[in-house]
Amino acid sequence: MSKITTVVFDAFGTLFQDSPEHWDAAMGAIIEQQNLDVSVPTLNEAWLDACGSFRTTRSDSKYPFQSYTTAWRDAFVEAFRALGLAGDAEAASDYWISNMGERDPYPETREALEALSEKYRVVVLSNADDCFLDPVLDRLAFPFDATMSSEGGQSYKPNPQLFHTLLGRIGVKPEEAVYVGDRQLEDIKGAQEAGMGAVWINRAGTDPDPDLPVPDYQITSLLDLTTVLED
Repeated sequence: MSKITTVVFDAFGTLFQDSPEHWDAAMGAIIEQQNLDVSVPTLNEAWLDACGSFRTTRSDSKYPFQSYTTAWRDAFVEAFRALGLAGDAEAASDYWISNMGERDPYPETREALEALSEKYRVVVLSNADDCFLDPVLDRLAFPFDATMSSEGGQSYKPNPQLFHTLLGRIGVKPEEAVYVGDRQLEDIKGAQEAGMGAVWINRAGTDPDPDLPVPDYQITSLLDLTTVLED
C-alpha cells in the first residue's frame, strides 16, 4: 500500500455505531409508539423477510435504483400486512430513518480520523440515504475531503460501480485508495473488485467467511490504521 493517498471509510458499523442492539431498540420504539401487539423479534423477522428482495437485488445494475427510504417503507407495509397489524408504515419508516441519523461515532473515530488526515485524504462512501448519513456526519463535524452515499452514487456496495463513481468524482485511481469497512461482502469484496485495497474492521474478532474475499488487512480498532498504511 505504498502508493496510498486516500482512505475511504464506510460509515455505519465502521465510523458510527450500528449493531443488532440498535436495531432492536428502534423496532421496540416503533412498537411502543404505535401500540402494536407484537414482539420485537417477530416484527424484526417479518420486516427483514420483507426487505429480502431489496437486499438481494439492490447492488445489481440490472434493477432500477431504489432508496432505503422507499424500500424500508415498503417493507413495513408488507410486514404489517403479513402480521395482521394496523401499523403506520410511513411513520415507522420515518422513525427508523431518524434513528439511523442519531448513531454515535465509535470512541476512537475522531482520533483516528485526525491522525490519518495528516497524511491522507479522508473520504466517506456509505450504503445510505443522504437523509440519515448527513446528520451523523454533521454532528461529527469532521472536515472530510469528500463524502458520498449510495443514494448520491445511485448504486450499492458491493457493486464496483459505486466505488468507481466516487473515485472518479475525487480524481483518485483505485490503486491509490484503500477502503475500510466492517462487512466482508459489501466492503471487502466491493473494494477489491474495484481495484482498491481493503481493510476489514473486525471489532468483535469474528471468523471470516471462507466463501468471501480475504481482506488485505484486518484490524480491531480504527487506531490501527496508521500502522497498517505505513506497512
